[in-house]
Amino acid sequence: MAEGLILEFEGVGREAYDAVNGRLGIDQESGQGNWPPGLVFHAGGAKPGGWVVFEVWESRQAQEQFMNERLGRALQEGGVTEPPTRVEWLDLAAYNSPGG
Repeated sequence: MAEGLILEFEGVGREAYDAVNGRLGIDQESGQGNWPPGLVFHAGGAKPGGWVVFEVWESRQAQEQFMNERLGRALQEGGVTEPPTRVEWLDLAAYNSPGG
């Protein structure tokens, strides 16, 4: 079963999120781009004082590979210099996308 990942960042907003996605070659508006292998679902949005990303991955190993090979660098280049204030893996009981 796929695993969920919650990442919360303080002091990060839409501008940095867009900058990181640009460096990754991902267009969030169209959904087109260089998505990493193993990523099933991605959502990002504002919270008071920061940003939250929720993802579903085929495995933790796939996300770790993406972090090591591409995301870590893109975060730095996009201006996200502090680590997330929350990193939480969820053992998903189900993942569905009704109407999707």
